[in-house]
Amino acid sequence: MSAAVSLDRVSCTFGTGPQAVNAVDGVDLEIGAGEFFTLLGPSGSGKTTVLRMIGGFTLPTSGRILIGGQDMTQQPPYARPVNTVFQDYALFPHMSVRDNVAYPLMVQKTVRKAPRAEREARADELLTLVQLPGVGDRRPAQLSGGQRQRVALARALISQPQLLLLDEPLGALDLKLREQMQSELKALQRRLGITFLFITHDQHEALSMSDRIGVFNQGRLEQVATPQQIYDAPATRFVAQFVGAANVLEGAVAQRLTGQACALLRPERITLGGPAQARASGTVSEVQFFGSFTRLRVDLGGTQLQADLPAGTAAPASGQQVHLHWDERALHALGSS
Repeated sequence: MSAAVSLDRVSCTFGTGPQAVNAVDGVDLEIGAGEFFTLLGPSGSGKTTVLRMIGGFTLPTSGRILIGGQDMTQQPPYARPVNTVFQDYALFPHMSVRDNVAYPLMVQKTVRKAPRAEREARADELLTLVQLPGVGDRRPAQLSGGQRQRVALARALISQPQLLLLDEPLGALDLKLREQMQSELKALQRRLGITFLFITHDQHEALSMSDRIGVFNQGRLEQVATPQQIYDAPATRFVAQFVGAANVLEGAVAQRLTGQACALLRPERITLGGPAQARASGTVSEVQFFGSFTRLRVDLGGTQLQADLPAGTAAPASGQQVHLHWDERALHALGSS
C-alpha cells in the first residue's frame, strides 16, 4: 500500500520559554492510500494539531509532512490536495446549499474555472451522492444537523481531493443520527476510494469505522493498529483504559489473580458461576443496566472489578456475593506505561 500521508518526526510547539507547550512531539506516521485512518485521543492530546498541520492551517516546528510523496510541510492550505470537514460544518448561511457545495470550484486557483452551469451540475451530483437530492435551492438553516453534515461533506469532496480530513464532524449530532452517519461515511469512503483521516475522541466511532487507529496521548502516538488489535492487545496501559471498559490489574493483586505484573481483563470476558474453580469471589457493590448488558462492580476486598453480563442474564443484587470466572486467554499482559 502506497502512502497517502507521511509524517517524519513531526513536532509542534506553542509558545516559548517556560510557557512552551509541546502539542505534538516527534510523531512518525504513514497513512495508506485509500485508507480510513482515525486519530483517537482525549481533548488536548495533539490529534487535532496533527490534522491542522496536514491541512496546512498550522505549521510544524520541526519535521516533514509528505502528501502523495510530495513535501508539503511549508505549503499553504490551497496548495495541498486536501479538503477538510469541520465540526461546525462552516457553511455560508446566505448561500444556497448548491452554491455552498460548488464554492470550492468557484475559488480554486486554476487557469480555467468551470462555468456556472457545470459547477451547479457537479454540485447536484455530489448532493445525490450524499443522499440529498433535490435540496440544492434551500439554505443551510432549512436543513437538519445531519443534512448540514452531508452538505459539508459534499462540498469537501467536489474538488476531488487526494485526502479528506474530518475534524470530529459527527460530534454535534444525536446518538441515533451519529450512528447512521458513521455507517454512511464508511460506505462513502469505500465507494470513492479517497483516503479519510478522521479525528475523534469517541472510541466507539473509531472502532466501528476505521481500517486503522492511531491513539494519541500527550502529543505522542501510543499505538497504531487495527481496531481489533487496539481493543484486544493494547500496547500500553493508557490505550487499554482509554479504549473500552477495562480492568487493569497490577502489583500484588495482578500476581494473585493473573500471575502477571500488570494485566488487562475486559469486563465482558468475565462470567459468573459457582465457587468451584472461581478466579475470584467478592461482593457486588453496584449494578448498572445499559440495555444490551448489565455492568457489575464487584468488591474483592479493596479491589474493584467490573463484569458485564449480556442482555437476558439475571443480574445479582447489590450486596450479594458472586464468584467470577474467566479464561486464561482473556488476559493481556501490559507494560507499566
